[in-house]
Amino acid sequence: MSSSSDAPPTGAPVDTEPIKAVPVRHYGRWAAGVVILFLAFVIVRSIVTNDNFDWPVVWDYLVNPRVLRGLQNTLILTVISMVIGVVGGVLLAVMRLSPNPLMKGAAGVYIWLFRGTPLITQLVFWNFLAFAYPRLGLGVPFGPEFVSWDTNTLINQFTASLLGLGLNEAAYMAEIVRGGIQSIDSGQLEAASALGMKRTTTLRRIILPQAMRVIVPPTGNETIAMLKTTSLVVAIGYYELMVAVQTIYAQNFKTIPLLLTAVIWYLFMTSILTVIQVQIEKRFARGSSREVVRRPSWRNRMFSRGGGNVT
Repeated sequence: MSSSSDAPPTGAPVDTEPIKAVPVRHYGRWAAGVVILFLAFVIVRSIVTNDNFDWPVVWDYLVNPRVLRGLQNTLILTVISMVIGVVGGVLLAVMRLSPNPLMKGAAGVYIWLFRGTPLITQLVFWNFLAFAYPRLGLGVPFGPEFVSWDTNTLINQFTASLLGLGLNEAAYMAEIVRGGIQSIDSGQLEAASALGMKRTTTLRRIILPQAMRVIVPPTGNETIAMLKTTSLVVAIGYYELMVAVQTIYAQNFKTIPLLLTAVIWYLFMTSILTVIQVQIEKRFARGSSREVVRRPSWRNRMFSRGGGNVT
């Protein structure tokens, strides 16, 4: 234990020599940055100056009516398939979390089946369903049939594309929604049950609004992925963006320029969806994001330690 005599006398000079703080030199970062810039320059220059890309053809076909019609069909497929996927995913997630073993088991089998088989296989299956069921009808099981349809007429290429994309997406959305629901404290569900609220009302008013912060980001990613996954319907010949450019370059043999046209449109649409996703995430994160605590800069730290100027 030090005595009071050890303390410096009042009025004694205080060491105010400035501390010379030298920031760390990150030479590796500078070297990596130079390499990346050099490679980017080489790649961009190669793409711009390569005559085989035939950029005038790319710009001509960018607004070609056939390409725009394929683009329109791609957007329609994306929107409707995601609606089917989200609605089906919510229903399947609720079934998976249900105490009823039949509902839970049925949802589990559905998710297992659609996640366990390739999407392109499902698309081809729906397109050729008429080979297994030439006619589809409604009626009493093992009894009279009230109405029936020809399967080829009922399930055309567009319907087969929606069934393949939408039902497959529902299996993945079910796991996303289930994870979001389970991220909420179970005590809230118990408290709502103690107050006499029904399970469906609790999910709609309490659990799902809070789970949206967890559900929205992967749902946005799934939407962007769906936009690109629609290109798989080329397997059944539905006219979308990739089928449009394939049809054109099969006639004029401008394969690379037409593929670049599709690439530009896909990048443009995914960029827009990314911006929308960010805005939706910000909306649902309001009031829940923690404020970022900024660390003091090295100059401020040195100043607080040395008590003098920093040079």
